[in-house]
Amino acid sequence: MLKPLLAATALASVTLGALPALAQDADTVVAKVNDETITLGQMIAMRQGLDPQATQGLPDAALWDLMLDQLIRQTAVAQSAQPLSKRDTAALEIEKRAYLAGSVLEKVAGAEPSEAELKAAYDQAFGGQTEPKVEYNAAHILVKTKEEAEAIAKEIKDGADFGKLAEEKSTDNSGPNKGDLGWFQPEQMVAPFAEAVKQLDKGQVSDPVETQFGWHVIKLVDSREVTPPSFDEVKEQLAVQVRRDKVQAAIEKRVAESKVEKTEGLAPDLLNKTEILGE
Repeated sequence: MLKPLLAATALASVTLGALPALAQDADTVVAKVNDETITLGQMIAMRQGLDPQATQGLPDAALWDLMLDQLIRQTAVAQSAQPLSKRDTAALEIEKRAYLAGSVLEKVAGAEPSEAELKAAYDQAFGGQTEPKVEYNAAHILVKTKEEAEAIAKEIKDGADFGKLAEEKSTDNSGPNKGDLGWFQPEQMVAPFAEAVKQLDKGQVSDPVETQFGWHVIKLVDSREVTPPSFDEVKEQLAVQVRRDKVQAAIEKRVAESKVEKTEGLAPDLLNKTEILGE
């Protein structure tokens, strides 16, 4: 928010007028614009939200004046928005909720995960795995009927290019990428698909395989053994995951504890009626 202003005035020589030698608190008035006050608490909160790189090397006195000038300008312009429109009121309420929710969740995520939490996350991710696992790289062509899949399998046996057929006939979003599914472990796929892949040799194409998504013709591109990483190798990633899990749990807990009442019968196309906001 302040980057252009900081860049333009970082070298300016500015003198800070000292506040009275009294105990200061968040409600200490720093300036007034008409009858609206700008407080020390607002200044400090604004300072906390700045990018540290944008203010690096800038004296406190200069930063003070730059921030105060910005707040004065914002306040003066914002006052011209009065009285607030219905849209303004709604948007401010949304921003308020987002800020408060973010503040709560930031505290949840800020707690340093314990060693026990990290080890539990490691066990959950790798299931106590000590032996290498097999990963597969496969491509597939997905169609709706067995007859279509059988016809495609025959074309491939007769020498047709698998990737070209995937681009032309697959209903899956991997079609434009020649059916490539990348690397995966069997448990990431539905059981019939995974079992079919395990039976293939490198370069081999399967007979049609049915899953809840339709009929697949699968080609095994390659396979490899993957040894699980050590705890120390993934400790940082585990900390990120633990924090994410805590945030998600906090959200779900709070929602579960709340009394939520949805108004029935409102049509979704009401979202398009901007005249409700007076626009």
